[in-house]
Amino acid sequence: MKENKYDNPAFFEQYSKMSRSVDGLKGAGEWHEFKKMMPDFSGKRVLDLGCGFGWHCLYAIENGAESAVGVDISENMLAEARKKTDSPKISYIRQALEDIDFPPASFDVVISSLTFHYIESFQAMCEKINHSLASGGEFVFSVEHPVFTAQGTQDWYYDEDGSKLHWPVDKYFTEGLRTANFLGEDVAKYHKTLTTYVNTLLETGFELVKLVEPEPDAAMLNSHPDMPDELRRPMMLLVAARKK
Repeated sequence: MKENKYDNPAFFEQYSKMSRSVDGLKGAGEWHEFKKMMPDFSGKRVLDLGCGFGWHCLYAIENGAESAVGVDISENMLAEARKKTDSPKISYIRQALEDIDFPPASFDVVISSLTFHYIESFQAMCEKINHSLASGGEFVFSVEHPVFTAQGTQDWYYDEDGSKLHWPVDKYFTEGLRTANFLGEDVAKYHKTLTTYVNTLLETGFELVKLVEPEPDAAMLNSHPDMPDELRRPMMLLVAARKK
C-alpha cells in the first residue's frame, strides 16, 4: 500500500503545525538520541528516505556531506523541503519508497525517520537499501516502537474519569496492517516485531551497530503535564546498522 495522506490539504495543515514541522530537528522528541547515532557525514553521499521537510538532508550537508538526496511520496512535503533548501548539493525526488531503484553503491549513508512502519515489507526495503549502499555504508533509521504499534489504535486505556490506566499491547506477534487515528485521519500502518526489525537487518547483509529506545529529555519532560506519561511505554525505536 502506498498511502499518501500528506497531500490531503486538511491533514497536511495539521501536520505542518506539529513541533517537528515548525522547529525542525530540535522539535523532534527523539532527536537528542537520534543525533548521537548519526555517522560522520564528511564527504559522504546521503540518501534520506521519507525526507518530509528535508531537515535531515540539510543537517547532513551542514555537517560536511558531499550530496544529499531526499525521497518522499508527498508533493506537499517536497514543496516545503525545497523552500527550506538553497544548497545545490541537495536534490529531491517524488517517489514511493517501495519503488526506489538506485544503482549499486550510490550512497554512503541512508537515513530514514519514522517511515518504515508505513511500509509493508521491511525486508524488501532493506534489500534495496543494501543494494544502494557502498560497502561499509551506514544505515540509520527510526520507527514507531513495536509496543506502540501492536494493538493498533495507538491510544491509552482510560478510566471513567478520563485518567490513563495503561497502554494496550495486543496481537504483538500478529504482524501486518493496523489502522490508527493520527491528526484526525485513519492512517494505515504495518506492525512488525522487534525480532523482525533486527533479524531482517542481519539477514539482508547488515550488522547491528546500536539500538536505542529513546526517553524524552529533561526539557521535554517538563514541557507539558502529560509528558511524564511518555516514560510509561516506548514510542520509538532507533537503529544504527552498517553494510558488511
